[in-house]
Amino acid sequence: MEPVLKIENLGKKYMLQHQTQEKYVALRDVITDKAKSALRGGKGKIHKSSEEFWALKDVSFEVNKGDRLGIIGRNGAGKSTLLKIISQITEPTEGRITIDGRVASLLEVGTGFHPELTGRENIFLNGSILGMSKKEIQSKFDEIVAFSEVEKFLDTPVKRYSSGMYVRLAFSVAAHLEPDILIIDEVLAVGDFAFQKKCIKKIQEVSGHGRTILFVSHNMFAIQKVCTTGVLIKGGEVIANGHIENIVKKYIETSDVTQSVYEIPASADSKDLPGYPSRIQIEDGDSNLITEIPVGKIWQIRVLFNLKEEVEHFIIAIGLKNQDEIPIRTFYSKPIDMKPGNYEAIFRSDNIMLAAEAYSLVLGLSSHENSFFYMDNAGKIHISELTEVADDRIVRVSSVGLILNPIEVVINRL
Repeated sequence: MEPVLKIENLGKKYMLQHQTQEKYVALRDVITDKAKSALRGGKGKIHKSSEEFWALKDVSFEVNKGDRLGIIGRNGAGKSTLLKIISQITEPTEGRITIDGRVASLLEVGTGFHPELTGRENIFLNGSILGMSKKEIQSKFDEIVAFSEVEKFLDTPVKRYSSGMYVRLAFSVAAHLEPDILIIDEVLAVGDFAFQKKCIKKIQEVSGHGRTILFVSHNMFAIQKVCTTGVLIKGGEVIANGHIENIVKKYIETSDVTQSVYEIPASADSKDLPGYPSRIQIEDGDSNLITEIPVGKIWQIRVLFNLKEEVEHFIIAIGLKNQDEIPIRTFYSKPIDMKPGNYEAIFRSDNIMLAAEAYSLVLGLSSHENSFFYMDNAGKIHISELTEVADDRIVRVSSVGLILNPIEVVINRL
């Protein structure tokens, strides 16, 4: 089969600029030096240097028509740089890339949209960029608007859209205007959970019509649901490619690092939300920060969050997923009406025992059971191997399952 995308020995180099300063001891030296040169400041002479940084190095792989390829790697691995080169936004430093067909990219919120144009005008603009005729765009117009759910704001300049509305319309345009290759970066994480599920279903539908999908996400469940093959990138280099299940497994094995504190940076649309979490802390039963939890020991998860307005029927939830992205358990707070302010929620595990493994955390905030914040892979907990008898009903054997909650077992002689 002839590939629709062929990447050969691709590399992208950037020059990083650095500057350092020499410190002066005497004030008169500072005054004298400032008079001599505009390049010298109160802290001393500025020395400039540069170094090479290869965001990508010797990357090679092929993608066939109809493939659904997942591109996986940690932040800074080079995934976004690769997609920008494939989308012809950035030129490679070395190597060659061959593309057969039209490419539509959804890399960042608002990519390809003109902020002064309305949603309606941007649909036609994007279609024209993809090489479609006005008639072709009009035939898909109603489907695009219906899927995006922004009909009410269709004649509003998109600069007034929230980031969620941007993503809804941008994905709808990219998916419905029938490109040969559809490239999707982590941008879908901006949308709400229901819309993410809708997008995943649409991606599967699009690929079923012979179109090629390149999908980047940190959500391994979504990756496995959408993709059939995968490429794992680390430090700008491809370290594995093949069946998606094998690539996800290798990614988890090479990135299984746990911390005691996970900061949650504010996103582009956080200002529009009634509340937003800022930090997750993993603690022992005495509120001390820990990176590993012994089997059978008490542990807790502390979440710091802020509410900017009153929230009725507020619920905060933490979910646990295993390394195969299978949900294990979700902890919910009781519904309560909340006032604006800074809060902490403590999820304490007094009676749940998990088998030794790394588990990812899912964090959600909701009002009247409608989620207004949802985050996959918000952090990790790591249950360490059994080193002492925490409970005489726990047996040290393999393949006992993920949950070790002891129950009473009574044996009677008959």
